[in-house]
Amino acid sequence: MATPRTVAFHTLGCKLNFSETSSIRRMFEEGGYQAVDFSDGADIYIINTCSVTDFADRKCRYEVRRAMKYAPEAKVVVIGCYAQLKPKEIAEIPGVDLVLGAKEKFNILSYIDDISHTPGKGWIKAGEINEVNTFIGSYSIGDRTRSFLKVQDGCDYKCSFCTIPQARGKSRSDTIENVIKNATEIADSGIKEIVLTGINLGDFGNGTEIIEGLKPQKEGLFIDLIRELDKVEGIERIRISSIEPNLLTDEIISFVAESKRFLPHFHIPLQSGSDNILKAMRRRYKRSLYASRIRKIRELMPHASIGVDVIVGFPGETEEAFMDTFDFLHEIEVSYFHVFTYSERNNTWAAGMDNPVDMGIRKERNKRLRILSEKKRNLFYQNHSGDVRTILVEDKLEDGAYTGYTDNYIKVRVPFAEAKPNQLIEAKLNYDSAEGITYAVV
Repeated sequence: MATPRTVAFHTLGCKLNFSETSSIRRMFEEGGYQAVDFSDGADIYIINTCSVTDFADRKCRYEVRRAMKYAPEAKVVVIGCYAQLKPKEIAEIPGVDLVLGAKEKFNILSYIDDISHTPGKGWIKAGEINEVNTFIGSYSIGDRTRSFLKVQDGCDYKCSFCTIPQARGKSRSDTIENVIKNATEIADSGIKEIVLTGINLGDFGNGTEIIEGLKPQKEGLFIDLIRELDKVEGIERIRISSIEPNLLTDEIISFVAESKRFLPHFHIPLQSGSDNILKAMRRRYKRSLYASRIRKIRELMPHASIGVDVIVGFPGETEEAFMDTFDFLHEIEVSYFHVFTYSERNNTWAAGMDNPVDMGIRKERNKRLRILSEKKRNLFYQNHSGDVRTILVEDKLEDGAYTGYTDNYIKVRVPFAEAKPNQLIEAKLNYDSAEGITYAVV
């Protein structure tokens, strides 16, 4: 029997990319390929790219060079958001053989055998993004303890700094029926935690008519989805990934507060605490609405973890506008931030705006918010020291201990020899402020 051809993967970017890479890996395995580690020297390398930051080109080139180092004769395929946005640019990277766009990536097996390994002449199969009008469901299994379940894709918002609609297309969703089917398959694999993912997750419900050939089914909204998922047996924990504040309704918050499966953890993009900057960003809310969402969560779930996305250095962000953001984040009861330094992106409205912020100032503001974020996180951990919470055991450390996360997303060190990955344990939390580590104590 012939040795099966080997394939290796590397994923850059968001949870949605990880769910899609995992599904594509299963397609290869079902097609007779053997998936191997990136460093093992595969016959085919698949690099799934991101376009959120201006480092996309640098990261992609680095991973292509790594593939060529491990297997100089391998065929290298680049997919993902960056591949849709800049296919010609990627095709010129030495070592790249095939570039697939958003519509083509799930048909990857039909292209593999036709690749001719011609240095400097990458083959491009990337249609226009407005041609992408179907939803392809995916989920991750075997990559890590929890599973990322894709339920929505694309975005109809027109934020002035963002290229995601150009890379992912219009908002579209899976059917509730198919999401439940995928969640059941995940449960049957023994995974205990699912993370719901999408580009604009709270917009779930758009695009179902594309799949079924029917009129829009507005009864299938995000709140309806999570109600049905809450009934799936075998999944003990479900997290909601990033959700827009204007789509995070009181009804959703109340449901999570009462649910036994949905976890008290929210990640809510803010981007700026200045209403003037939010308007320039073309966001769909003001900071007062954002503050009301935080208050509602704290009213019903005082123990919940709340993460924030924030951008510094957006054009026109004066020191006063930045301090609006800093003071707002200092005042509201959130748990941590993901801080992004604004970078000019081609074909975005913001790239042509007046009054760009000096890069040195952007980096300095980023540092100030990261320091504040660390203080917020430490305070959140300290406030829950002494609590007894459920922990999902995940990664093993070099010294034999494990790490894991509580239901409310506190990272915990589990120093038990008998602990096992994918095990749920109840333990008392003991936060060591000197070390900045929360220990699980049984």
